[in-house]
Amino acid sequence: MTSRGLTEACPEPRRERPGYPQEVDWSLFSCARKGHVTYAPDEPALRERLIAQTAGGTAWQCLRCGAFVTDGQHGSGPAAAAPLVRRGKEIRSQLILRVFAVERFLRFLVFGVAAYGVWRFRSDQASIERAYNNDLPAIRTLYRDLGFDVNHSRLLGLIHESFALTPRTLTYLAIGLAVYAVIELVESVGLWLGQRWGEYFAMVATSIFLPYEVYDLTVKVTWLRVAAFVINLLLVIYLVWTRRLFGIRGGKQAYEARLRSESVIDEAQAALAAEQAPHGAEQATHAAEQATHAAEQATHAAEQATHAAEQATHGAEQATHGAAPPTGTAPAPTPTRSTATAPVTAEPARPDAPERTPPQPR
Repeated sequence: MTSRGLTEACPEPRRERPGYPQEVDWSLFSCARKGHVTYAPDEPALRERLIAQTAGGTAWQCLRCGAFVTDGQHGSGPAAAAPLVRRGKEIRSQLILRVFAVERFLRFLVFGVAAYGVWRFRSDQASIERAYNNDLPAIRTLYRDLGFDVNHSRLLGLIHESFALTPRTLTYLAIGLAVYAVIELVESVGLWLGQRWGEYFAMVATSIFLPYEVYDLTVKVTWLRVAAFVINLLLVIYLVWTRRLFGIRGGKQAYEARLRSESVIDEAQAALAAEQAPHGAEQATHAAEQATHAAEQATHAAEQATHAAEQATHGAEQATHGAAPPTGTAPAPTPTRSTATAPVTAEPARPDAPERTPPQPR
């Protein structure tokens, strides 16, 4: 074979351009972190498609990345009971939700520390105020050295206002901060675990505070308030659209149906059905031919029955024609009973009967 023939038979592998971004295999990335997930269905035909014999032993196809592996979390049972494993874009979506979970956990830390600080400030308000008044000259000097105006300091103004709060107000403030911190913690845990209840909780809890954030922006626009509002709004939209919450885009049933359509077991079932389809078509064709042959036989039997009925009718007509007299022949005389008087036999005389004398003529 010439060099040109070798080149055509064995084409040169495609080379990617240097620096060109490659598509990330999120399924393989997740298996590298968590390990493979395999499953042995009870159906024999489906089981054969998910198993392979290798030199290292029996290998099963991973439900996440699709590779045949000899290790991993192995399960068994009916195909309908196989676990729904996230693959591809679903894993990327889960990673995005975990980014939001980390942000919620940071909020929990901030507001948790704030609630604890307010509670401690309520207990030692007088001593903290005395310590602040003692250090206030040094604070003013530091502000002047840094170039800030002490009289217009927002931080110092808040500190002065906090000293005017009553212990009851500080208690309510600490409780409110603690409740908000707990809400953020629950959101963080639910989003990190990828549970549906966590997604609903995060969406509802975040939506409740959106009107207040809008009002806060109307009072004063700062980059921190804008960033918080944008993050919360994106989280609500992302959860409702991608997770199909509250019946959006088919709801939970459509979401789980999409997960099943992307599963390895459903792909194997579809391939198995495609292989069995031609055989089923042949069986259907054969059954149709047998039905046609049976219909032809029934038609032939009906024709034979009709022919036999016609022959019987013809035979009956011939029998009726043979029994009729020929035309022009007198009918045979009908025998009649004779009206002549039969001779009377004399009855013998009885011995005890009296003798009769004939009447005498006058």
